[in-house]
Amino acid sequence: MSASYQLALRQLTDSALPTGAFAHSLGFETYIERGVVVDEGSFGVWLSAFISQQLTYSDGLAFRFLYEGVDVGELDEHLSAQLLPRQVREASTKMGARLLEIGTEVFPSGELEAYRALVTTGRAEGHQPLAFAVVARSLGVPLEEALAAYLFAAVTSLTQNAVRAIPLGQNAGQRVLRQAHDAVAAAVEHVRHLSWDDFGAVSPGLEISQMRHERQRARMFMS
Repeated sequence: MSASYQLALRQLTDSALPTGAFAHSLGFETYIERGVVVDEGSFGVWLSAFISQQLTYSDGLAFRFLYEGVDVGELDEHLSAQLLPRQVREASTKMGARLLEIGTEVFPSGELEAYRALVTTGRAEGHQPLAFAVVARSLGVPLEEALAAYLFAAVTSLTQNAVRAIPLGQNAGQRVLRQAHDAVAAAVEHVRHLSWDDFGAVSPGLEISQMRHERQRARMFMS
């Protein structure tokens, strides 16, 4: 069982999984345009803040609550309400829709079918962290292992996009990823101690930058 879910988890987090993550910066392109993120160091600072904010208080908490038995439809509704920037909300549902489609074909389960049915009938939006969590839980992946894998996959996608956009060298991208190990581990630990009242408590500055991206004159990414 362990070897089985380990291989499945590697497939789910592989950068070749066609969810469309390559098309999203989730706000860092705004910082590039403003001249704030310009190199390896400044991108690392932004990435660390993104991990400790949105990936912890939004995605990470939704992930934990689903594992703890909170209804997926309720969590989906809360995620839709708290993801204030339109582009980021749409990015979550676009990547979630692809993950639901892929998961249904490759890792089918009753739980995943039920969530996808909510989405196809318009009773849920289908957010990426929830789709991933549903698949991982149905495969028997322990919470902390699944959450760490999800967070690091998100970090990897963003770093690959930064390599193209800033641009950074490939080795610089690998250094950024190595430096992100501690931030991801800290996020997994922090998520364990948060409550429902913390759900969605993301930095306003990060959200404002994500909103500004929609009106940016020139851009490479959809969000």
